[in-house]
Amino acid sequence: ASQHDPVLKAFYEKKRSEGKHHLTALGAVSRKLCYIIFAILKKNEAYEIRQ
Repeated sequence: ASQHDPVLKAFYEKKRSEGKHHLTALGAVSRKLCYIIFAILKKNEAYEIRQ
């Protein structure tokens, strides 16, 4: 997801610039993606990638 979604990619790069390891940053992206998925299911809306 962090390769295709600019918001998640920026979030991943922010975590890496904070000195986090690759897998730690991926875990943070995964957690953020879970929150997004939960909100999509709860609101019954389509996900649109923001530029």
